[in-house]
Amino acid sequence: MSVLSRDLIPRFHRLLTLGTKTTSVAAKPTTFYLLRMFSTDSLMDGFEIENQGARIIEAKPSIMTPSSKRTGVIALKCGMTAIWDKWGQRIPVTVLRVDDNIVTQVKTVEKEGHFALQIGYGSKKAKHLTKPEMGHFRAQNVPLKRKLREFRVTEDALIPVGTSIGVRHFVPGQFIDVTGITRGKGFQGGMKRHGFKGMPASHGASLSHRSIGSTGQRDAPGI
Repeated sequence: MSVLSRDLIPRFHRLLTLGTKTTSVAAKPTTFYLLRMFSTDSLMDGFEIENQGARIIEAKPSIMTPSSKRTGVIALKCGMTAIWDKWGQRIPVTVLRVDDNIVTQVKTVEKEGHFALQIGYGSKKAKHLTKPEMGHFRAQNVPLKRKLREFRVTEDALIPVGTSIGVRHFVPGQFIDVTGITRGKGFQGGMKRHGFKGMPASHGASLSHRSIGSTGQRDAPGI
């Protein structure tokens, strides 16, 4: 028997004998949960822990108020096109694809400290996910998702885990806030990146038509 095992046996014996002691104030047996003593959750004055039930989120219609804040969706930019109104005015529009958005987690004030909904987008294979990501999806019992984003909402806008959200989440004429991520363009010149005019495209300006030219009045800052 190793030294570690010999040391653990007396400790378990002392833990098991704690349940037979009585308190001087309440004069009743003190109840201990041995499984919780090795957890990060603290005991309530060493007495019995009350099991507080979690909030139950139901899918039911509710009346939105001016202060209500609903969740958003995750979309993929497909490209741009144009439409024309009845006066013949051309209006450029962006085409977005909403691909299988579902609620992957509900965050409440009691547990996380704020109301929010975690939305998952697309699909992904298990071999392309990490172990913590796999554990998160299995704990919530939802399909594997490619992207996860959190949206702060109000309490009246909470919806259950697994609820599918599509384009019908919005109504025609509704104003929305759009936040996007620009794809990487690599190393770019001054004309594309900063809008410089460039050098004269005439004879004698060899391979410097799109150069930014001089940027100062002296030799040190100039090019």
